[in-house]
Amino acid sequence: MSLTRRDFARKSAITGAGVALAGSAGVLATAPNALASTDTESTEEGAADSYGGGVGYGPLIPDPDGILALPAGFKYKIITYSGKTKLESGEFTPSNHDGTATFDGPRGTTLLVNNHELKGPRANWTHPVPLTEGLVYDPAASGGCTVVEVRPDGQVAEWVGIAGTSTNCAGGSTPWGTWLTCEENSDKAGVNGMTKDHGYVFEVDPRDHRANKSPKPLKFFGRYDHEAVVIDPKRGHAYLTEDAAGPNGLFFRWTPPQGFAYGRGKFRALADDAGVLQAPRCYDSGGKFVDDLSRATKIGTVYGVDWIDVPDRDAQTTPVRKQFADGDITRARKLEGMWWGDGGAYVVSSYAREESPVQHDGQVWFYDPKRRTLTLKVLLGVNPDPSKDGAFDGPDNITVSPYGGLVIAEDGEGIQHLFGATDSGRTYPIARNELNAGTEEEPEYSEFTGVTFSPDGKTLFANIQTPGIMLAITGPWKRQKR
Repeated sequence: MSLTRRDFARKSAITGAGVALAGSAGVLATAPNALASTDTESTEEGAADSYGGGVGYGPLIPDPDGILALPAGFKYKIITYSGKTKLESGEFTPSNHDGTATFDGPRGTTLLVNNHELKGPRANWTHPVPLTEGLVYDPAASGGCTVVEVRPDGQVAEWVGIAGTSTNCAGGSTPWGTWLTCEENSDKAGVNGMTKDHGYVFEVDPRDHRANKSPKPLKFFGRYDHEAVVIDPKRGHAYLTEDAAGPNGLFFRWTPPQGFAYGRGKFRALADDAGVLQAPRCYDSGGKFVDDLSRATKIGTVYGVDWIDVPDRDAQTTPVRKQFADGDITRARKLEGMWWGDGGAYVVSSYAREESPVQHDGQVWFYDPKRRTLTLKVLLGVNPDPSKDGAFDGPDNITVSPYGGLVIAEDGEGIQHLFGATDSGRTYPIARNELNAGTEEEPEYSEFTGVTFSPDGKTLFANIQTPGIMLAITGPWKRQKR
């Protein structure tokens, strides 16, 4: 049943904070620079909290090999390394690792599907995704994804899942065990050397090579700069994010056609205009329209959501986000990673600057499909000095941890971390990238991507995007205190 703006305002007035927290996991993220009020500046006092008080695993220990700093008792293993490890077909592992998910494989193996965020012509990259016969969408494009098999004895195999796509970013897994890889680039045929239109979602089956033959864009999800996608296993909706600006991007919901039954290969049978693609129109507890999610400056802020139909989802003449007037829908800057958990979708807005009403260095929202509400769970103030360790900024890929709370991959300025947020909102470091791609005087550290746990919860996989390194992290994982 539709939740109208009037219903939402009435229920908010009656139940107060109960509406704000119902149906959520309570991840109210905080220190070192989260906002618990309208104050938009981080504090040194808050920064100290991220390392102590019984939260997390203790301080990070520098790595003598200069790859990954971890807490005491933890270790890492390099699974793939662009330009060093090789595919089964003999080519080097492609570069620019991004979104990743894990799946149970045959005979005790773990399968991972790994996006490669490679944009533009293949000649621009030393290690593009190889054009494996039968798996190519556009032979001019450099991106795609690979499937990585980690065997019980530690041996690794890797092969191409899809090739000839562009700027494959966060993506997302499905309840039936496949991967949806998203193009964060909407070049049309004839632009940047492309021979086909881009800006689509493709499905990749990690267990069945044959299912990936003759890649087909899932055009019903729309053509735009896709970032991530999740599937509601109960209601069947897909939720998608768009990482774009000028104007800011959108959060989408796709409703399948009536009677559609999900499963392996079922998306291929759908028409290009199947289902309904919609963008959100948010309003506060007083029924006032909210133009941009950056307006929320307090943890626990709740917005009701109406869904507005997209006029032309294939965007042949006008980009989808420009088909709406500013007063029609709610936008947000850098809509990036998503993860389904706790009965809803966690959604990241990585940062906001002058293009947004309010500046911040990261938000994580929780969309509750039952109540049709967005609740602000994580809000990071603008980091005053990203070159100093201790503060977190620029959340990107995220996952729900089997040990409680969230694990977040940092894509900010300066130092880059994997960090956790407990159910009560306290944050703590898990890893720090120590691979300096710059100089000692002006260090540069690539972002983390593809954070995801193994199906048994014992291994945390994550990527250093550049040059492209997949890492497996193990250690004394424990349920975090609230």
